[in-house]
Amino acid sequence: MTSPDILSGMGPIAERELEPQQHVLEAVSQSDEPFVIRGLAAQWKVIEKAKASNEELTGYLRECAADVPVLAWKGPPANEGRVFYNDDLSSMNFEQVETRLEAVLDELEQCKNDPAPPTIYMGSTETEYCLPGFSDDNRLELPGLQPTVRIWMGNSHRVAAHYDVLENIAIVAGGRRRFILFPPEQIANLYVGPIEFTPAGQPVSMVDFERPDFDRFPCFAEAIKHARTAVLEPGDAVYIPSMWWHHVEGLERFNILINHWWLPVPDYLGAPLDSLLHAILSIRELPAAQRKAWQVFFDHYIFNADEQTVAHLPEGRRGVLDPLDENSARKIRMLLRNKLNK
Repeated sequence: MTSPDILSGMGPIAERELEPQQHVLEAVSQSDEPFVIRGLAAQWKVIEKAKASNEELTGYLRECAADVPVLAWKGPPANEGRVFYNDDLSSMNFEQVETRLEAVLDELEQCKNDPAPPTIYMGSTETEYCLPGFSDDNRLELPGLQPTVRIWMGNSHRVAAHYDVLENIAIVAGGRRRFILFPPEQIANLYVGPIEFTPAGQPVSMVDFERPDFDRFPCFAEAIKHARTAVLEPGDAVYIPSMWWHHVEGLERFNILINHWWLPVPDYLGAPLDSLLHAILSIRELPAAQRKAWQVFFDHYIFNADEQTVAHLPEGRRGVLDPLDENSARKIRMLLRNKLNK
């Protein structure tokens, strides 16, 4: 688990209490930084089972489980729970297997007393797919949103710091989890790995938080100063804003997390990472003076764009500079597709 020396240099994630009748989304709308709400899901049935015993929790999940294929990650005891690359980044330090949720529960049960167990981890699986009906007794109401609700389950493990484009409210539903969060501007101090070859879809920090190598990653010491951490128990929730880096550890031999992902924008908008990849292809290798000029263009048309950006153009003649809707987004995709296929 994370080195105590590192943890001592971090501040706490802020904690909030909801006012009477206040909804969690109101608290989210009032903050662009993360926060913890203790006991947000205290009334969930799965929390009741988790607080009773792991046996009751496991039994409840078996009752809900569907006989459908799921993906699980398995790593040898030598990994000490780290879900990561192998030493030379040629592959991962785990294998991904197709199994069933009940089989994952069986394996977790079998190794619960093992002093050096293998890592067993089922991540990012939609609850309605593998646990149909689970949401009937375990629902976080998010009015006006259609969140993707997913379950993450396993024994002791640690997932390297990574970001998500989506907004996230994560609820611990079994065991305990430690979250370590970094603001987006700490990217340079986290020593991020490959963009297109990742353990689980998102680029991750290459720093081992259990044994940080400050000779190899000296700027990580600065990242620690900006980090915030908290340990959550069953029923506790953490709001992780879009693009905040988060390192997550399952601290018990049986851990469950239920997270709620959403994007507060229309579905027809593009994926920002696609733009980054396109910029690598088309801008990064330009001469320095040209890159600097394009930086000004991006600031003008994207990052600092406002009404004045196009005020001098007559309405109806602003083209792609007009506010996007589904039709204009489709036209831009077609334009890009034609250009990329040349």
